[in-house]
Amino acid sequence: MIHTDIAEILCVKPKTKKRTKTMEEDVKKKKTKKTMKIQGEVVVMKKNLLDFKDAMASFLDRVHELLGRRVSLQLVSSLQPDPANEKRGRLGKAAHLEKWVTKIKTSVTAEETAFAVTFDWDESMGPPAAFVIKNHHHSQFYLKSLTLRNFPGGEGGPIHFVCNSWIYPSHRYRSDRVFFSNKAYLPNETPELLKELRKEELKNLRDNEKGGELKEWDRVYDYAYYNDLGAPDKGSDSARPVLGGSPDFPYPRRGKTGRKPTKSDSKSESRLALLNLNIYVPRDERFSHVKFSDFLAYALKSVTQVLVPEIASVCDKTINEFDSFEDVFHLYDGSIKLANGHTISKLRDVIPWEMFRELVRNDGERFLKFPLPDVLKESRSAWRTDEEFAREMLAGLNPVVISRLQEFPPKSNLDSTRYGNQHSSIREEHIKPHMNGLSVQEALGQNKLYILDHHDALMPYLTRINSTNTKTYATRTLLLLQEDGTLKPLAIELSLPHAQGESHGAVSKIFTPAEKGVEGSVWQLAKAYAAVNDSGYHQLISHWLKTHAVIEPFIIASNRQLSVIHPIFKLLHPHFRDTMNINALARHVLINSDGVLERTVFPGRYAMEMSSSIYKNWVFTDQALPKDLLKRGVAVENPSSENGIELLIEDYPFAVDGLEIWSAIKTWVREYCTIYYKNDKAVQNDTEIQEWWNELRTKGHGDLQQESWWPSMQTCDDLIEACTIIIWVASALHAAVNFGQYPYAGFLPNRPTVSRRFMPEPGTEEYTELEENEEVAFLKTITPQLQTLLGISIIEILSMHSTDEIYLGQRDSPNWTADEEPLEAFKRFGKSLELIENNIIRRNNDKKFKNRTGPVNIPYTLLYPDTTDYTREGGLTGKGIPNSVSI
Repeated sequence: MIHTDIAEILCVKPKTKKRTKTMEEDVKKKKTKKTMKIQGEVVVMKKNLLDFKDAMASFLDRVHELLGRRVSLQLVSSLQPDPANEKRGRLGKAAHLEKWVTKIKTSVTAEETAFAVTFDWDESMGPPAAFVIKNHHHSQFYLKSLTLRNFPGGEGGPIHFVCNSWIYPSHRYRSDRVFFSNKAYLPNETPELLKELRKEELKNLRDNEKGGELKEWDRVYDYAYYNDLGAPDKGSDSARPVLGGSPDFPYPRRGKTGRKPTKSDSKSESRLALLNLNIYVPRDERFSHVKFSDFLAYALKSVTQVLVPEIASVCDKTINEFDSFEDVFHLYDGSIKLANGHTISKLRDVIPWEMFRELVRNDGERFLKFPLPDVLKESRSAWRTDEEFAREMLAGLNPVVISRLQEFPPKSNLDSTRYGNQHSSIREEHIKPHMNGLSVQEALGQNKLYILDHHDALMPYLTRINSTNTKTYATRTLLLLQEDGTLKPLAIELSLPHAQGESHGAVSKIFTPAEKGVEGSVWQLAKAYAAVNDSGYHQLISHWLKTHAVIEPFIIASNRQLSVIHPIFKLLHPHFRDTMNINALARHVLINSDGVLERTVFPGRYAMEMSSSIYKNWVFTDQALPKDLLKRGVAVENPSSENGIELLIEDYPFAVDGLEIWSAIKTWVREYCTIYYKNDKAVQNDTEIQEWWNELRTKGHGDLQQESWWPSMQTCDDLIEACTIIIWVASALHAAVNFGQYPYAGFLPNRPTVSRRFMPEPGTEEYTELEENEEVAFLKTITPQLQTLLGISIIEILSMHSTDEIYLGQRDSPNWTADEEPLEAFKRFGKSLELIENNIIRRNNDKKFKNRTGPVNIPYTLLYPDTTDYTREGGLTGKGIPNSVSI
């Protein structure tokens, strides 16, 4: 690719042409040509937060400024072509940011600064539609916006350029930085003088010829496999399979970094040092200064390799064990006291102060002091009730798996030639005493039997998982829908592969509810094993795979194929904020080999491989909430209802609130899209949309490109449904499975992530221990002390709202578009979300809806939009739907 300098192209002097001109014509031209002064305001942020070289950079920038090496801007005409290149608008005279030396401060905090800028502009060039900026300073700055005040021909109002981009020194780029005004255009409706600039800017973002490791100033969006999770140079135990690009391990694509391959495996990408968080993502995809500050403050506890030895040194009593529930409660009542000042000093030596400060909290010496999770606030025992165990399948942190049982006994879909008979061993005699007088057939006919089924997802991996320190089962939990709308557990099936091999089928045991004696203790353990399955599935599949991982290809494809002035880019862009950055950090410390997830969640080293096997059956169109509910059998079609379905569990908080959110999003998307697309032909003729969808299917989700369920993207309905799904997954679905983590799983006995021994058998020491001291036996079975501390540290971070959170129905700038109709439609969207907030409060206060609060008395607010909240307080609020997968 030949990279050209736009300013040079557009500023070339026109070739002289032989032409006969009368004196009258020449005089007339001189009279009509009018140069005017255009006043503008440029908002920038100079501070690169937590970059302690910033003071020197600011000094050097002042020196450059005094030497005449300044920041220049040139407006691009929308009416007058450049004489040397008639496909582009003519560039105006360069203007410079005024009073840089006196206005920019060296500050500990990141601050916005507004600069005046004055343009000399030929009135005949019409309103500018873009501008070119060159940074001749030493260091980068964040360009937030340019506003031109009272521009003639602009209907007396300002012209806005919303930029939100880091501008590096010009020598870092192979082409000039261009920004467009906030007017949206379909490709074929773009003003002629902008079309080439529009195409060139997209080409720069693809930059397919860029080789080697990408640098922070690069603006390249490209695809890569998940080949950076393992560290094969450390040995075979740290190697992990490449996910993506093969039938065995299909996976969504991630953002390319271009790092070198490892020495021992050319297919695996080398990794950065643990404390180096500078993983490449395009600079504008990185956290804002506020978000990065919050993340650093929260993230110390996730650096497990640093924390493990320090925690181990202060654990007392039985090594790596809680001795009672009181020990666990003490994590919230008190804290662990650091042994001595030397320990603090060691931590300070290896971890930035901003991160360390959050860990030790306010008193300066207490370590890992956790806030009380919501599940314990009302009662310290309500979490153990059967009603709460079942309710959390509808209103907890993983309410997206439960399904209606449509045949009894439950059947398996695993290949019987490979895995033998995997059908359930639950029989009617097991559950009859708990059926409230109903027969199984009556309950099936009345849609009253439900199941939490993790059997097929886990069974193929159990032999390998149980060869480690983990000892767990594949579980099925049967439930009865009662007259009061609550669910009642009927039985839990714990299954293992046959001792003679997987092909011999499953060996299963059935456990039924009991309240007293050792039978009651056994039942509590059975629920714990089911919760372990659900916790692992939640983190790996419901949360990571089905929100974080599947969205990233949409972000990459959108930036590569949709111009920033494309209306669909403007629609979707808020829902991509921070996702590539948080996913890169997840690959770095969470889902990597020996990372936090492998240390704290039961599949261990097989976790990501297992998520790959689930991705094989991922269907984009099934991510639409109504289709998901129909597929799981918890709803039936009803053409007369708003979303075309009717819930079979009336009091299903996630589904009830979710359907209202889904409907509001779809209405907004439909109103927005129909402003720009008047018919299906407009979608078909939109070259950027067609390239976007093709690349998304063939590259971003390339391992599934042959699936027949992909929409053809030939109609307005295709586009509306696809955009609605993208927004739903990135916003509401992620909120539903993310922000409930600490409220419910911050007390790990409620949501254990690991089981370390099998169910005790009568006559064994473990069974005797269970009879004599149930709490000790329970705690010895589930997540041990160190993993508990690490696990709840992580989920506290993941459950936090940032102080710069932008919620569904909010935008980062009121000037995100110049078009009035979309602005009015967006206001209606916000109003509909405010009504939903009121509906949620009303339902939570209605005592007939028992599943909305439950025995633990936690109102269901995970899908409370919080559109009306502009306080920017953040923290563990347990409510609010951020626009994007941003944590």
